[in-house]
Amino acid sequence: MNRAAQAAVLFLLGVVVLHTGVGDVSLRYVKEGLRPLLLASGAVLVTAALATAWYERTPPRGPDPAPRGPAPAPRGPDPAPRGPAPAPREPDPAPRGPDPALHESHPAPRVAWLLLLPVLALVLVAPPALGSHSALRTGTALQRPPAFAPLPPGEPVRLNLSDYAARAVYDHGRSLDGRRVRVTGFVTLAPDGTPYLVRMTLNCCAADAQPVKIALTGRVPPVLEPDGWLDVTGTYTPRRTEDPVNGAPVPYLKVAHARPAPAPRDPYDATWNN
Repeated sequence: MNRAAQAAVLFLLGVVVLHTGVGDVSLRYVKEGLRPLLLASGAVLVTAALATAWYERTPPRGPDPAPRGPAPAPRGPDPAPRGPAPAPREPDPAPRGPDPALHESHPAPRVAWLLLLPVLALVLVAPPALGSHSALRTGTALQRPPAFAPLPPGEPVRLNLSDYAARAVYDHGRSLDGRRVRVTGFVTLAPDGTPYLVRMTLNCCAADAQPVKIALTGRVPPVLEPDGWLDVTGTYTPRRTEDPVNGAPVPYLKVAHARPAPAPRDPYDATWNN
């Protein structure tokens, strides 16, 4: 890979990163708070590519030419030497400019071509957000919050899935008693056929994403498609089960009404995105 190819690869990578950061596609991979850093990274890559291309097109400077000032006036004959003649002096070397060899393009290792892989992945494949495949292989990551705020008035109460799960497990449903709640998540079917409603949570990016699961009972739709999004309205039930992966508690939600829902703009649970 010569310097021109390096500039082209850097430019393509930077443009793809900028395009991903500007749209909502970036929310499949990183939390929304990291979007400014993603855009800054893309701008740095594009700037580095343009600087590399400019440096490659700039011709190297040769040695500085000799001065062309007026010739010195002729001098008369030197007086007779009074001592031994001085040893002949070596002429000063001609001044040299920058070494053109320093400007030569040094080929990068072939492994640098691997930078094209994320470009092709984002342009041709565009991997979706993590879904049921990851949720089935990872145990629920429910965490106990420091406190439970009172639920707002109105029926049904819109809750994040992780908020409902935490209240059902750690508050034993006290703050949910007598209230109808509404949660949204994607469907995952456990190995024993139990339908789960899941949201993936993350601390930084999709690499550390973990699922929070609730099981569904009651008026569950007869046909459920894995990775399909559901908007569920229901009530708290003390029934629980254990996650088959890590044995953590998974609360149930008694479904009163469920309908398909479009995938949200941010597919990850906002409660833990901080």
